[in-house]
Amino acid sequence: MTLYGDKLPPADDRPTVQVTAVTWPATEAEPPRGTAGPDSAGSAPDPAAPRRGRRRRAVLTAGVVTVLLAVGAGAGGYAYAGEVPRGTTVLGTELGGMSRADAARALRAELDRRAVTLAAPVPVRIGDRTTEIKPADVGLTVDVDATVEAAVGTQAAPLSRLFGSRTVEPVVTVDAVRLEATLETAVGPQGRRMTMPKITYSGTTPKKVHPKPALTLDAQNSAEALREGWLSGEPVTVALVEKHPATTAEEVDRLVTELAAPAVAAPVTLTTEKGSVTIPANAIARSLSFPADKAGKLTPKLDVKKLRTALGDKLAAIEVEPRDAAMTLTGGKPTAVPSRPGRRLDDAALSRDLLAVLPKADGRTINGVLKPVDADLTTEEVTQFGIREKVSSFTTYFTGGLSSPRSKNIVQIAKDVDGTVVKPGETFSLNGHTGERSYKQGYHDAPVILNGKLVPGVGGGTSQFTTTLFNAIYYAGLEDVEHKPHSYWFSRYPAVIESTIFYPDLDFKFRNNTPHGVMIDTSYTSGSVTVAIWGTKIYDSVKTEYSPRRNITKPKIIRLEPGPSCIATNGIDGFTQDAYRIFRKDGKVVKREKFTWTYQAEPRFVCGP
Repeated sequence: MTLYGDKLPPADDRPTVQVTAVTWPATEAEPPRGTAGPDSAGSAPDPAAPRRGRRRRAVLTAGVVTVLLAVGAGAGGYAYAGEVPRGTTVLGTELGGMSRADAARALRAELDRRAVTLAAPVPVRIGDRTTEIKPADVGLTVDVDATVEAAVGTQAAPLSRLFGSRTVEPVVTVDAVRLEATLETAVGPQGRRMTMPKITYSGTTPKKVHPKPALTLDAQNSAEALREGWLSGEPVTVALVEKHPATTAEEVDRLVTELAAPAVAAPVTLTTEKGSVTIPANAIARSLSFPADKAGKLTPKLDVKKLRTALGDKLAAIEVEPRDAAMTLTGGKPTAVPSRPGRRLDDAALSRDLLAVLPKADGRTINGVLKPVDADLTTEEVTQFGIREKVSSFTTYFTGGLSSPRSKNIVQIAKDVDGTVVKPGETFSLNGHTGERSYKQGYHDAPVILNGKLVPGVGGGTSQFTTTLFNAIYYAGLEDVEHKPHSYWFSRYPAVIESTIFYPDLDFKFRNNTPHGVMIDTSYTSGSVTVAIWGTKIYDSVKTEYSPRRNITKPKIIRLEPGPSCIATNGIDGFTQDAYRIFRKDGKVVKREKFTWTYQAEPRFVCGP
């Protein structure tokens, strides 16, 4: 069939492309020169015909491409309008085609619309119990900016952005620490605390405790469950998980077999250039421990301080303790007592080497290294402190002479403190200086106040020295750091400005707040104790002004069972009073400090009916 009856149209009038014969892009072979093509109908060949065909096909191709590019450009412009891909929704809100800022505003508007729902308590199941959590209490919220970034996502292909749709889940945040604290109260008895592994000694016998896992919450798992389930409208299930200690039961057994038991099976010999010391099994047991960290990991540790205590005086045969420089009065003038360096075992090396040898059955000998140790206060330092004059002095009085236990305690603590030098800026602690006052240090049983009544106790009477020392530093103008007056007032002490002491709970401390060193000088007679502070005067005078006593209370009678622990008293009135410390310099008051104390009425204790 032809388009023009039975004849083909002239060559110049033919369609450029026969649709039924085109495969795009079309190619056409040029017939050989001098031969007639299939459409020549016997005519002579036209040399320009192939060029015109190719030109027309090029024009057609360019037109098609132009149309496609125009369509693509329009579609691309539509698809890529804004920063969020078309068809993107979050919480049912269309964000597609919006900029980040517009998307954030639209999402916040949706969250505001749902504010009541989002603030509602969230039911949470933990095992067989259910509780409710308020989102505000645990920082449960939708992170708008992070959600918009998730919505922007990776730039998709144009057709995907043009025709696709997607739902982006909101980014939910929660404070895992606050959540865990809130949920822990709801766990109840279904939870189980972790049993930590433990190795201790009963004498020289190792005792072990095998670990057991905890049944508890995992903070991160709980937070993830809440983030995923919050917006579903359904109760959120939080799982209880087992948490095992880092050290297993098998490892506890191995530590006992390989270290704890052989460690105390025999003594260890410590050798030094100054001689040898035997470390007995009981000293090893007192100093070797297996502390567990928070994860339940046991780590062997040798505490040299405890080892030294357990060895007592044994190390004195090989060590020389350093001696601090001190001050003493010679002919009424302060002079320096030189310091002396010492030699002590290297504690770090001792701990390391002793731990290494404890698992062994034989060859239990270690070499100790003696290192030089300087005094904390050298002679050069103490001579430069400016200790040259008496700044203050205070005396209190006692009865019974020097033979009574109470008097002996006063004298003993005065000797312990005598000659002590306190550096500029340093804080002096009376408990820290003397340590626990015991029989070994020369202290005796004498009445002390305990729970509001007088009972026998080691070191009774040291409060009188404490009061004497407090008043000496008070009138020297030094800084009061810690002191506590007695519960009852005793006439041998100045009211308000006095202090008790009890190891280790009640201490007396003062700070040398001057640019000069100070020396504590103590002395005593058969009926008094005196403390003088030497240094460099800062103030012309320090005096006390008292307010009248107020809130007077009378004692009541309390009857106690007779016996050696009962000490009878006559009773003392209670009252409240103020004491003002007045500092004067260059004839003027430069500072005032107020001290106030309320004394209880001391009951009249009667022994017997």
